[in-house]
Amino acid sequence: MPVEGPRAKSVGRPPRLSLEAIIAAADRILEAEGSEKLSMRRLAREMDSAPMALYYHVRDKDELLLLVMEAHARRMPRPEFPDDPRERLVEAAVLLYGMLSERPWIVEVLTGDDLIGPSALWVVEVMVGAAVDYGHTPEEAVFVYRAVWFYIVGDLIIRVNSARRRARPGKLVYQDQVIADLEAGTHPRLAEVADRWAEITDRDTHRQGLTALVDGLLPRRPPP
Repeated sequence: MPVEGPRAKSVGRPPRLSLEAIIAAADRILEAEGSEKLSMRRLAREMDSAPMALYYHVRDKDELLLLVMEAHARRMPRPEFPDDPRERLVEAAVLLYGMLSERPWIVEVLTGDDLIGPSALWVVEVMVGAAVDYGHTPEEAVFVYRAVWFYIVGDLIIRVNSARRRARPGKLVYQDQVIADLEAGTHPRLAEVADRWAEITDRDTHRQGLTALVDGLLPRRPPP
């Protein structure tokens, strides 16, 4: 979906707000409260304005989300990637994971699979290109990218939601309690790590996981 600029100005109706200020205010709400809390009415309160004044600049919430994502995508660093396709895919995936982990609301938006900022597609090009350079067809390369993408999104959603639940005052973490109560007679392997379950599952292993996934999608070839 292309991202359009501000609407054409009507004669005799100067804008009260700037598009840049709207994007900045929306970004603050998204960072603090998440995408579900963002609405044109909520944004208008944030900017001490009327909702109709916002529609002079943006069509709806979807376009607003695209504009904010585009602003972040344009600031995304573009490092030099390794020549080796496998290493290139891992590094691009780790870069994407890191960028999204800093802004969980973007993950929430992208799970709809219909909104995407065009300025972020270069990293998708790098990932698909790595799979093609490895020897996959373009269609197979898209599958490779999507498999990595699903891993990234799934990992981040679970981590973000888990952190939110654990942060609630007085919140009982049922998973930890259930694991801790397991008996060695019925679940010997789980009981063996029960006292370390929370610490183990809380480890940041995204690079390790992405590398393992790429090893399956682009397996190492035996030397000639």
